[in-house]
Amino acid sequence: MENTVSDPSRACDEPPCSRVIKKKRKENSDNLIPIFSPGGGEGSLAMNPSATVPASSSWLAGLVRGRSIKSAAGSGNGASSIPADSEGLGLGSRKNQLRGVLFKYGPKPVQVAFKTGDFNQQVIFIGGLTDGLLATEYLEPLSIALENEKWSLVQPLLSSSYVGYGTSSLEQDSLEIDQLISYLINKENSEGVVLLGHSTGCQDIVHYMRTNFACSRAVRGVILQAPVSDREYRATLPETAAMIDLAANMITEGRGMELMPRDANPDAPITAYRYHSLCAYMGDDDMFSSDLNEYQLRMRLGHMSSTPCQVIFSLADEYVPDYVDKKALVERLCQALGGAEKVEIEWGNHSLSNRVQEAVQAILDFVKREGPKGWDDPWN
Repeated sequence: MENTVSDPSRACDEPPCSRVIKKKRKENSDNLIPIFSPGGGEGSLAMNPSATVPASSSWLAGLVRGRSIKSAAGSGNGASSIPADSEGLGLGSRKNQLRGVLFKYGPKPVQVAFKTGDFNQQVIFIGGLTDGLLATEYLEPLSIALENEKWSLVQPLLSSSYVGYGTSSLEQDSLEIDQLISYLINKENSEGVVLLGHSTGCQDIVHYMRTNFACSRAVRGVILQAPVSDREYRATLPETAAMIDLAANMITEGRGMELMPRDANPDAPITAYRYHSLCAYMGDDDMFSSDLNEYQLRMRLGHMSSTPCQVIFSLADEYVPDYVDKKALVERLCQALGGAEKVEIEWGNHSLSNRVQEAVQAILDFVKREGPKGWDDPWN
């Protein structure tokens, strides 16, 4: 189709389906932090009513400042679900501000997530390399549009977030995604999630769905936005070939978890294993390269055929080399994914910061269409 656990420290090591899924949400005030909105006049604070614990002692409350969310105007049949105040980029001083709840979903200090909307269906955003909260321009208007459809948007921090990606892995990210979904099931009474990946976050999601972890059964659909090849992009950099050889030698010598020289990856410390995974032919992260043949693509992506999937591909993605036929590539990716829905964004850049409204509408259409499918209870 084309368009132009109860204990959050346990990563579902015992299948959540063996536990009683509570139909009434359990109060869990110990790890919820309210995010305040300066909407009540000068010197006043309007607290999110869903949060119950003061956050004055936590630096985390300062990560995201609140905003007043206007109700969308009533619309007739066929009207867009995107609120008028979120269309385009005309958000004024409120741009890049969200109001919601910050919570811990696992034992590590980094394992926190920010949730907007208080609903039992969630879209989980998984960002790419160096990403964290508010990683893309479309997240704020998307959160507002999802709330109008009674969906929450969840933005987790993983061990790989920001500069942590170089010492992490797809496997570690998958474990933490599973912990997050388990938390949402057991503490937020989740009835299913849609996973939204951006850039290298697409690899995380594809890998997670291959693991067949217990909580992956709660995934109702997957959206891959900018699934591009880290290997093909990095091959355009002059130092890459020599560094791949160095990483391969270090892995052979049993030093895969040791750090590469700073020149290999100036943005963040990176292990030989992760560098090889991102940059080497058929490395663990090599899923979307244009030079993979049909068999290789099916081996990497074919397990996704049983999950509703949408691919949003930017036809002006700056991280795709000029020699790559983007239209042909996205067609091959969708076929390997088992017939995924294809959305091509003309002139869109990697993060779709120049096509925000188109991005939000494509995501919202998919969530509204595929989200209600699946199980009322993910474990039945």
